Amino acid sequence: MKRFIQNIILLIMAGLLLWGIFWARGKAADEVCQRVEVTIDNADSTQFVTPQGVIAELAKLGFKVVGKPMWQIDASRIEQALQRSEYLEKAECVKATGGVLMIRASQLVPVLRVFDGDQSYYVNRFGKHMSATASYHADVPVVQGHFTLQYPATRLLPMIEYVEADSLLRSLVTMYTMRDSNNIFITPAIHGHVVNMGDCDNFEAKFRKLKLFYRKVMPAKGWENYDTISVKWNYQVVATRRQKAVKIEITYDSAYDEPEPDLQTITVAEDRHTLAIDDKKQESSSKKQDSSGKKQDSR
Repeated sequence: MKRFIQNIILLIMAGLLLWGIFWARGKAADEVCQRVEVTIDNADSTQFVTPQGVIAELAKLGFKVVGKPMWQIDASRIEQALQRSEYLEKAECVKATGGVLMIRASQLVPVLRVFDGDQSYYVNRFGKHMSATASYHADVPVVQGHFTLQYPATRLLPMIEYVEADSLLRSLVTMYTMRDSNNIFITPAIHGHVVNMGDCDNFEAKFRKLKLFYRKVMPAKGWENYDTISVKWNYQVVATRRQKAVKIEITYDSAYDEPEPDLQTITVAEDRHTLAIDDKKQESSSKKQDSSGKKQDSR
């Protein structure tokens, strides 16, 4: 008998639950949208998207929701339309009780600013573009060049993030310029020259060579002696002198392409405009220089 009573109670509760669901659906069908509530997740001091702006964007996209029956409002369509906005990274739309349409949005977070001719735009880490306007400024790395779907600006992002994580490099680099995919230049804060990084591969080793060049060569040769320093080649730095445009080749042993290069000596051969760096093979380097000098004399 006790079990029978329990089953009866369960049936009554299930019936009440079903009735409640159908009643709520019927009630919702009669509801009209009273208002739109918008929340911006990443609103901070650099906020450029406001709740009022999202509501205005809805109207601009043709969504007139206030006063409309809730069952006629397609929340998924509103989400898709808002996510296509250049100012938003994502948006969620939910129909709540009481005739409230709730929208939760995230404004675009720029990681780069690109200057392409007379055009300027911001890029987030997913490659989405946002037009640059005078009303908003983000303190992000600046890149100059023309990018395509096949070669987007985000291809430079791993190298740029590496620079931003290094306090010395971050203070050194002021701008990036992409002439083509194999000739990416950085403009350092040190006046008078640019650095050709080549492509985006092996940028850690390239920056180690650049630091080594700045530490060992530039103080001796002069900070305005070169107009271009190229670290695009493996195991060497090629520097072009400003006045005579004579290439200076600084060859690095592969052993020095390590995170912590340990160099003791640097030998300079001015006649051939080459700098050979090697602490363990200095003697062999000198012999090569002598033999090279003889060959030049014979010529």
